[in-house]
Amino acid sequence: MQATVLTFSLLGLDPQPVHVEVDSGRGIAQFNLVGLPEASVRESRVRVRSALLQLGVQLDEYVITVNLAPADLRKSGGSFDLAIALGVLGALGRIPAERLRGVAVLGELSLSGAIQRVRGVLPILRNVYTLGVEEAVVPQGNAAEAARVMGAGARAAGHLSDVVRHFTGEQPLPFVEAPAARAPTSQLDVDLSELRGQHAVRRALEIAAAGAHNLLFIGPPGCGKTMAARRLPTILPPLSDDEALEVTAIHSTVGLVPASGILSERPFRAPHHTVSPVGLIGGGEPIRPGEVSLAHLGCLFLDEVAELRRGALEALRQPLEDGVVTVCRARGRATFPARPLFVAAANPCPCGFHGDPSRACVCSEERVRAYRARLSGPLLDRMDLQLAMRPVSIPDLVGGAPGESSTIVRARVCAARAVQTDRARRGEVRATHNSVLTAADLARVARLDAGCRDLLERAVDSLGLSARAYNKILRVARTIADLAGCGEVRNEHVAEAIQLRLLDRRVYAMRESAAA
Repeated sequence: MQATVLTFSLLGLDPQPVHVEVDSGRGIAQFNLVGLPEASVRESRVRVRSALLQLGVQLDEYVITVNLAPADLRKSGGSFDLAIALGVLGALGRIPAERLRGVAVLGELSLSGAIQRVRGVLPILRNVYTLGVEEAVVPQGNAAEAARVMGAGARAAGHLSDVVRHFTGEQPLPFVEAPAARAPTSQLDVDLSELRGQHAVRRALEIAAAGAHNLLFIGPPGCGKTMAARRLPTILPPLSDDEALEVTAIHSTVGLVPASGILSERPFRAPHHTVSPVGLIGGGEPIRPGEVSLAHLGCLFLDEVAELRRGALEALRQPLEDGVVTVCRARGRATFPARPLFVAAANPCPCGFHGDPSRACVCSEERVRAYRARLSGPLLDRMDLQLAMRPVSIPDLVGGAPGESSTIVRARVCAARAVQTDRARRGEVRATHNSVLTAADLARVARLDAGCRDLLERAVDSLGLSARAYNKILRVARTIADLAGCGEVRNEHVAEAIQLRLLDRRVYAMRESAAA
């Protein structure tokens, strides 16, 4: 007899249908598994055989052949176990084979028959309706994810025996419970008011959050770079429902979904500076998202960015510009969204004290130049805001009045983003964030009068900025105007945006010399 069960494999975030075709016949016991399975899938024979034995089903007298179609798609992971087990039972006549049609099955089996949680349930089920699937069986541990995207079409099971009773009609599996309304809850125990004596830094954080602009801090150790970056998430607006699903789908592929089945806060990822290019961008086998995608719509913070491997840093250039990462390997090609708010922090030199008024730098000029050269010009060009930080004085740190709280600043950020969203809704621009406005968008919503244009052109000439930097200054100026509630970009907005680009290599060196 033969039976077929539908399951799925993930290629990036795209579900690939896999038909588990099982044929059984009498003979010397064999369990053949074909269809380009990886080692983790080939091992399912052991798990399936043991789980079926717990149900009293012995395969000693049968020749079992399992084909995972299509044969040219490489399969990996343990999520095929449940589908293979049901296919074997259907081929043996233990459950009606026709009952298996049109049902998507996902789950890994333990040796006892318990169904284990698997990765990628949310991105898989989010798209199965387009394939004509009306029902799905998922592990109990993935019920919350399934409820978010399939609702009453998903059933959850904790043991193989429960699934068998469902398909034989003895006891239907329960539908997953309707998900509770998503309630954004902040788990951050820090606040922007704790950042004292750094008014320019607070302003840069607010502008970055309001327009989703990339931000670079350069300053000596102890000046507050890391402290500032870790408070940026406290002023970002909450995730919308659609954004939460998009972010959770990425995290589901690596098994980082909370018990509620959906992320309630924007992700904050801060990998160590020893992270590899694959860990940062994505890859592996199977292809998994990297840190830049796991931080999508959230914040990616790279501390000690000049210490990162050159390959990892340069690999960031394309996603920072395009908002997506396409990982190409010999066995497949996957695309992940990658539009985080990128924050980087670096020391000005190897010892960290170049330009520090209170501590002497021990690095030679050649070492300083070589150290700064690790941040290439094209990468710096993609940083919308570039700020040189100085140490905070003890009187400011101890006796200075606290600044505005994250709640107050977040309200202004949300208001500015609402303006940008409304602008996109009216069709004036094609992007909902100022950081990704095109040149055509800027021509419509960031028109400059003669004085502003002259100021910007003189800045570009004197600083030696690129055409990309020109547009980035315009985008930042548009965000500053939005924060001020201005419909047009004015001279003071352009001037402030220019000030936040003054870490150009030549200008930064001039400022250091002037300070000395």
